[in-house]
Amino acid sequence: MNIRVYYEDTDCGGVVYYANYLKYFERARTHYLEERGLSVVDLLKEGIEFRVTHAEVRYRSAATYGESLTIDTTLSANRRISITFSHRIRELTSQRLIVEGSATLVTVDSHGKVKRLAPSFLETLGISDLTSQISDGEG
Repeated sequence: MNIRVYYEDTDCGGVVYYANYLKYFERARTHYLEERGLSVVDLLKEGIEFRVTHAEVRYRSAATYGESLTIDTTLSANRRISITFSHRIRELTSQRLIVEGSATLVTVDSHGKVKRLAPSFLETLGISDLTSQISDGEG
């Protein structure tokens, strides 16, 4: 997934504000699901919600106003109740590594109770073996 850095994304020095990378990760997760035919809106209608239980960010170099970035996303299932999206953000032209990070999510029902990942959901994501990983070079 590609994004452009806008002024609103930056601090007073024109550098992407550190917390915005978590927003970029969220966009990349939604994009990843949509590319596989999964709509977050439809999942919510089915009573499937996602909650982030852990997030990590490692800053490697600064992204600045006007740059274009690309986000590569990898997905793995950790157990029957959680999945981890790992992300690498690079500057599009130079491929300079900007940020690496991940977010682990659980699925919950409409009452917030943790529920198992549905086999059909895992199958749609291409995960049949819960220890396997799939990679998407486009994000």
